[in-house]
Amino acid sequence: MDKLQEKIKTMIGLMGFDDFSVNCDAGENKISVFINDELVEKFLPGFVENFDHLVKLMIKKEEISTIFVDVNNYRRKREGLIVELAKASARKSLAEKKEVSLPAMNAYERRLVHLELAPNPDIKTESMGDGKERHIIIRPIN
Repeated sequence: MDKLQEKIKTMIGLMGFDDFSVNCDAGENKISVFINDELVEKFLPGFVENFDHLVKLMIKKEEISTIFVDVNNYRRKREGLIVELAKASARKSLAEKKEVSLPAMNAYERRLVHLELAPNPDIKTESMGDGKERHIIIRPIN
């Protein structure tokens, strides 16, 4: 993991960023990157996705099977928003006694919603659609 951390630091430096830090947690297979730059903040969602892809290409040569990459806590903040959206949508579904459709999400984000709402016996969640249009429907159980 130390070798990967050094490679990531080198890559970020080659991108032209000066003020950054890279923290690796081998136990959780997690890499947290903090880049203090206005450009990164402006394009954060796309940057996170592309950076994650590059790191996953790099680990194919290492003996690491999976890794979670977060830049400037973007993913952690997004997870919190998704969980709050799920809870609010479940409350709305129960109050109005009708199904609520969430926006399209990737597989990881849909999994967060399913896991968050699974303990609630009054609602049912179901993924619908294909590809990038796949989303979750929350239905009250009558």
